[in-house]
Amino acid sequence: MLDAGSTLGDTPAFSQRMAYRREAQKFYARYTKRIVDIGLALILLPVLVPVIATLWAMTRTDGGPGFFGHRRIGKNGKVFRCWKIRTMVPNAEERLVAYLANNPAAAEEWARDHKLTDDPRITKIGRFLRETSLDELPQIWNVLMGEMSFVGPRPVVRAEMKKYGHGRTAYLTMKPGITGLWQVSGRNDVSYDERVAMDIEYLQTVSLKTDLQLIAKTAGSVLNRTGR
Repeated sequence: MLDAGSTLGDTPAFSQRMAYRREAQKFYARYTKRIVDIGLALILLPVLVPVIATLWAMTRTDGGPGFFGHRRIGKNGKVFRCWKIRTMVPNAEERLVAYLANNPAAAEEWARDHKLTDDPRITKIGRFLRETSLDELPQIWNVLMGEMSFVGPRPVVRAEMKKYGHGRTAYLTMKPGITGLWQVSGRNDVSYDERVAMDIEYLQTVSLKTDLQLIAKTAGSVLNRTGR
């Protein structure tokens, strides 16, 4: 409740939101970052397209689609379809509902992290793709379309936004990224609160140097197979 004589603009939460918005208006974040994304995407396309096509064909062998587009929340709350190589069985949603209904511990883990350590929906090839993060290669299309950046917070579903609390504004001022501080800092071994803190830290330190460093570190994470 506001004190007598105070205004909404005097509250710490409002001031923090304004600070996040100012960070997002820095020249690099607002202009140069998009140029870097397009240039890097065009350089990588000749290499990535054959790899993506091969992984798509391998995934299709079980009769399901090769690509999976999941609806995620982007900059300014805009919903977009985030593309991946499919890593789950075709009836993944039905299997998840049944699994959580019969496994209270797994249901608690899902409610807390929106991930499962032992996920019954993941295919054999899908597990390898997740461990190496190769399933995320099709997101280069999202980058070209301007829905994502190479570096930024990982895109979340709408249900996860409540976990961001005061950091929600920080997330919404940025384009989600293929990689970011969370991916190279322990990834699935950090709590969701720590993940939110990393997204805020990235917004406050975003620069060309930071992005290039995180992209370079991502290569090590892929080789070490830190994904799930």
